[in-house]
Amino acid sequence: MYHNRIIPCLLLDGQGLVKTVKFAAGRYLGDPMNAVRIYNDSEVDELIFLDISASKHGRGPDYKYLAKIAQQCFMPVCYGGGITNTDEIRRLFEIGFEKVSVNAALGISYQILSEASEIFGSQSIVGAMDVRRAESGERKVYIKNGSVQLNIDPVEHAVNMERYGAGEILINSIDNDGVCEGYDIELIRDITKAVGVPVTACGGAGTLKDCRDVADAGASAAAAGSLFVYWGRKKAVLINYPDKEEIGKVFE
Repeated sequence: MYHNRIIPCLLLDGQGLVKTVKFAAGRYLGDPMNAVRIYNDSEVDELIFLDISASKHGRGPDYKYLAKIAQQCFMPVCYGGGITNTDEIRRLFEIGFEKVSVNAALGISYQILSEASEIFGSQSIVGAMDVRRAESGERKVYIKNGSVQLNIDPVEHAVNMERYGAGEILINSIDNDGVCEGYDIELIRDITKAVGVPVTACGGAGTLKDCRDVADAGASAAAAGSLFVYWGRKKAVLINYPDKEEIGKVFE
């Protein structure tokens, strides 16, 4: 029996819940608080909130609003977006988040991972990356919601994040985001083989079978957006989450 996590990954654009396709054309879905209430009732194990506009526009976390979200969540919650220093991380823990994801700041230095893991413990610090493939097939890491390319291979980036103190790694495929045709299994497998910390993969889930494929590739968790905010081929907005029996049938 698998014991992998299946995590709704919710995208914030300011105070609105949105869903992107390949990191573009964010569709407004409504109030994040409504989603939180539904996931509470569904007894979701964990949630991820990513503010996709924070780093791109050079602003930090909206603590007042995020505190409202954290107070409503009955499960562990991870937040990412606009994190540049350990003081910001501390404030997020103080308002109720259990994990903090650092992404764009790693394009400048990995030092924030070392400092944060020493102060707060590596288990609460997530190193995140967004990956896009060039036409040649070469994989590159991007930051600031896919707008800035880093000259580094994703596997090397993951190894560096672990070395500097990240206790978990979150990888998101830009090419697969919102497409609902499966994850980048090759990317997941390459990274999970290279690091010893848990890996959460995001980008591409269309069915629970896709989440099983992530587990088979070595990841500890499958994060998904479209799968848990849309319903049916026409993608009607419907916040949802499978029951434990349905998940068990896929992972047994």
